Amino acid sequence: MDKIVLSTRGLTKTFGGFTAVDHISFSLKEGEVLGILGPNGAGKTTTLFMLLDLITPTSGDLTMFGMRYAQDREKILQRVNFASAYMDMVPRMTIMENLLIMAMLYQVKNPRQVIIVWAQSMGIESILGQEYQKLSAGQKTRAQMCKAFLSSPEILLLDEPTASLDPDISVTVRKHILDAKNRGVSVIITSHNMAEVEEICDRVLFINHGKIVAEDTPEGLAQKVRKARVQLMMTDGQKRTIAYAKRAGFPVTANGRFVTIDVDEDDIAYLLAGLADKGVQYGQITIDKPTLEDYFIAESRRNI
Repeated sequence: MDKIVLSTRGLTKTFGGFTAVDHISFSLKEGEVLGILGPNGAGKTTTLFMLLDLITPTSGDLTMFGMRYAQDREKILQRVNFASAYMDMVPRMTIMENLLIMAMLYQVKNPRQVIIVWAQSMGIESILGQEYQKLSAGQKTRAQMCKAFLSSPEILLLDEPTASLDPDISVTVRKHILDAKNRGVSVIITSHNMAEVEEICDRVLFINHGKIVAEDTPEGLAQKVRKARVQLMMTDGQKRTIAYAKRAGFPVTANGRFVTIDVDEDDIAYLLAGLADKGVQYGQITIDKPTLEDYFIAESRRNI
């Protein structure tokens, strides 16, 4: 039976008359990577802050490792770590000084050695002596990731962990997340990089207007979008292809010799048969099925 390390029930946060998080309930299993998606302002960061006890819920129940913050705050936080591309460390202290303070709070053994190992991994060993305020956005994100991993947490909460990072460092971060998962670490991640979510997440919650509106695997959410994209490199009959698609009610665009048609997956065969009847010819065909990004865009547009 899967071990539950985090559980919420009816978790709610209001600010005056505004409800940022509206009665959400979910759980996190040991060794699971859970993605929390949604448009800006949906309630994702507020949810993470409640999980960290940085914001007190207005109502609802939250347990971590079977404990509650009211009774066991220190015990919980010793087993949890967090990183965000949008939070800062102490500006006038060096990266090393900032990380040493965090290591001491987490009672990390051989802290300098551990920090250097993670700094090497994130490509910032050479700038450990620089003041945090002088770093670029990407360097700050790398420092945050070092801070998140140095305590060997059992639950890792990551808010946009690869924002501002170069592609090669993003790959490194994703590798460390998956390595942590394989060691039994449970991870919650928010991200606007849908390819990243598809790669590393076992399950996804989609939040909109403070409510969980969908919960599934990344593949399962993508399949909820029925639109596919058919791209044809035309050799003969481009005008007939465009006219046929328009008469059939399929959105169509043309770019040079390429024609792109949006169609329900079930209608792909109908489209291709109709084009064959029209005698059109194409030298290449590409069919792109729906992705998690398609679902994200479609769901984000609801009730705007």
